[in-house]
Amino acid sequence: MEFFCYHRDRPGSMALRDELLEEHWSYMDRYEKELIARGPTFTADDDVATGSVHIVDLPDTAAARAFAFDEPNYQGGVYRDVMLRRWRNLLGRTMWDFPGGRTGGNRYLVLGLGSGQAVDLAVPADRDELIAYGPLLSDDGATWLGTAALVRAPDPAAARAVLTQDRYADIEVHDWEFGGRR
Repeated sequence: MEFFCYHRDRPGSMALRDELLEEHWSYMDRYEKELIARGPTFTADDDVATGSVHIVDLPDTAAARAFAFDEPNYQGGVYRDVMLRRWRNLLGRTMWDFPGGRTGGNRYLVLGLGSGQAVDLAVPADRDELIAYGPLLSDDGATWLGTAALVRAPDPAAARAVLTQDRYADIEVHDWEFGGRR
């Protein structure tokens, strides 16, 4: 089962995040084979981390909850909240298979928070700019709750345009970069 996890940072937690960096990376190393995508989100000027995205393939919801809430930054108080949803990998690849590579261009996390009838269940035509893409689902996988995408785009407006604009309760766009050890 695939899961989308977005840990949002507490304001003012950057020093603690830095202090826990090696512990966080060591924890993620244990999930190397299960990770589909990962990486931090930032303020628009890329100075301050605002959260961490982890898309992971785990056996069940209990394993996903353990992954999200045993994470060292969560345990240490870096994060203020966690969005954990079932997810479906419509691209069928990991971020490491993205044809655009790790660098070059602006990258964004686009979160469309669902309202009403499901939308954007098919991969958009310009899939070459998509790093990860899929629906956010309820714990049982039966109810559509939105869409999550990692995308390379020239700017936030272009990233937002990946989703059908008037069909979501809200669409968030966050600066994002490939995660992992440098």
